Amino acid sequence: MNGTMVEFQANDGMAAGYLSLPPSGRGPGLLVLQEWWGLVDHIKALADRFAAAGFVALAPDLYRGEQATTPDDAQRLLMALDMPQTAHALRGGAEYLRAREAVAPKKVGAIGFCMGGQLALYSATAHPDMIDAVVDFYGIFNPNVPVDLSALRAPVQAHFGEHDRSIPRERAEQLMADIAATGVRAETYFYDAGHAFFNDTRAVVYHPDAAALAWERARTFLRQSLA
Repeated sequence: MNGTMVEFQANDGMAAGYLSLPPSGRGPGLLVLQEWWGLVDHIKALADRFAAAGFVALAPDLYRGEQATTPDDAQRLLMALDMPQTAHALRGGAEYLRAREAVAPKKVGAIGFCMGGQLALYSATAHPDMIDAVVDFYGIFNPNVPVDLSALRAPVQAHFGEHDRSIPRERAEQLMADIAATGVRAETYFYDAGHAFFNDTRAVVYHPDAAALAWERARTFLRQSLA
């Protein structure tokens, strides 16, 4: 790991996250939002990867120190997620990035995976003044996440697996159609892969070709949107 754990203000409390800086020392800000496993080494490594690509990357610890090792644990932590507290952490993370001298220009994107993909979209609707671009990897909204798409101002890019049994293509397409109807730029990509195809720590789901293509698309989109 090349980054460090930091603390930042989140409403009237504090939140923690993993911060990784680009080699140049400067770049746009990027929130890297976890899967339902928590702030595990894979997410930290992704923050490092985006930092190496030129972003000041912050991965907030949305489970406040807890991590899951089994799907049952992950489901428990997901269901226990406090959405008002999470909303404060997302805004606090974006404010923390914008306040750092290293973040230049003063723009912040949000990228997330599965649960984090939902939250990346949510952050841009709850805090449209803070989030300037969204990349969603295989995340669609559930009833526990209050979303007002009419508040969306940021462009959105989304990546889904054709063989994702948890997210049928028609549901993904409907979400992106609803987003496009707001007038923002909306890009949608489908891959010959299943759920979590970007996670290179899980051999059973990782799809290297799809992941490589999605990486290039996401990196290019964020660079352009946060320039």
